[in-house]
Amino acid sequence: MSLNTLKIAVLLTCHNRKEKTLDCLKSLFKQEGLKDKFTIDVFLVDDGSTDCTGETIKIKFPSVNVIQGDGKLYWNRGMHLAWKTAATTSDFDYYLWLNDDTFLERDAIKTLLIKNFDNGLVCGSTCSSINRQITYGGFKKKPDRLIEPNGEFQTCDYLNGNCVLISKKIFEIVGNLDPIFQHALGDFDYGLRAKKMGIALYVAPKFIGVCESHTEVPTWMSASVKIKERIKNLYSASSGCYPPEFFVYDKRHNGLMSACFHYFTIHLRVVAPFLWKN
Repeated sequence: MSLNTLKIAVLLTCHNRKEKTLDCLKSLFKQEGLKDKFTIDVFLVDDGSTDCTGETIKIKFPSVNVIQGDGKLYWNRGMHLAWKTAATTSDFDYYLWLNDDTFLERDAIKTLLIKNFDNGLVCGSTCSSINRQITYGGFKKKPDRLIEPNGEFQTCDYLNGNCVLISKKIFEIVGNLDPIFQHALGDFDYGLRAKKMGIALYVAPKFIGVCESHTEVPTWMSASVKIKERIKNLYSASSGCYPPEFFVYDKRHNGLMSACFHYFTIHLRVVAPFLWKN
């Protein structure tokens, strides 16, 4: 092992999708440059899985640090716990967020490390295995759109957390994900907080892997669902738009007026979803 070998802590959280999680880890441990250019320590939160995800990982990937959750952490708080555990375990050069439904190309981490950004976050874009269309990555505002990889590092305004490389230096400046968010919004919030601190956000020059898009209409937006169920879904942690948390996020990054306006329109939409075209 070279003295210049980089140490990377890979952070994941999972719940009841064992096969996907195992396939994700398989792709991770097949990375080009592993042990030569970089080493990885994996910190995976098994958030109360009932399909033996954690137990199976301990058998098939004994080097993975499996951290047990109580089933109430969801994505953001699970990732927060994984990061906190990693940061107190060893001294890493980089931290890599990785969704357990993201399957990496063999050169994914090498691609993210091409420029060794210490002063910027690097987001890896993913595509669909069906049509190779972009599914997750970095966004530009005005108009709001995902940025297609074009062979160069491009700056973005905010990002999805499916695959993001963060240096130790940035972690020391920005800190961990904000645990005020249970499931969604934590990745968007982190990128926007970093930008406010003068840290650039970059999109990697090519797709780093495959992750299918979740494009179905949320239950709380569906006119075919009874209003009681729509309200229940909206106020669930995994709704993607849990009102108390979305208000905090919106106020933090767009101001009080925007937060109040969207708080109203979210509830209007759950009451009268037919007013919007899905």
